Amino acid sequence: MNNTDQLKQLLLAKSYRHGKFTLSSGRESDFYIDGKQTTLSAEGAYLCGKLIFEIIRNNPQKIDAVGGMTLGADPLVTAVSVVSHLEQAPIPAFIVRKESKGHGTGQYIEGLSNMVPGCTVALLEDVVTTGGTLLTVIERVEAAGFKVGLVVTVVDRLEGGAEALAEKGYRLEAIFTRHTLLQ
Repeated sequence: MNNTDQLKQLLLAKSYRHGKFTLSSGRESDFYIDGKQTTLSAEGAYLCGKLIFEIIRNNPQKIDAVGGMTLGADPLVTAVSVVSHLEQAPIPAFIVRKESKGHGTGQYIEGLSNMVPGCTVALLEDVVTTGGTLLTVIERVEAAGFKVGLVVTVVDRLEGGAEALAEKGYRLEAIFTRHTLLQ
């Protein structure tokens, strides 16, 4: 079984739930994907890190750092950074806070000392529905002077997120869509 198939099996076993759920977007859904149940497992973190690193490595534009909004992206950015080190092509990770730091520098982004000012970054998310979280992250990252060269999710629910990002000029890469995960 290849890495994609292994990750699919893990997501279905650990993260997928059928029922009635209210999503962070406020929408109602008949299924829920709690990506952290997979990304916080050792095998899930490794597989996500490996697969996302391959997407980054194949991106036409060089990616200098990888980050995303806390909490969903935290295990992903760490996994990708660790895998990149193991592959002898290290990419530092950063985390975007939901609220600016209330003390010290008051910054939104953690990990800045590992990043070259103005570098090109990849943004990660475990599950995308409307794309609202990613649009917030893009705004904060660009306000800090960085360029967004890639946006990646583990699962695209196919509920408007990719279209919302495309409207702003960003293409969403997904390891799985709702259809490829549930088929």
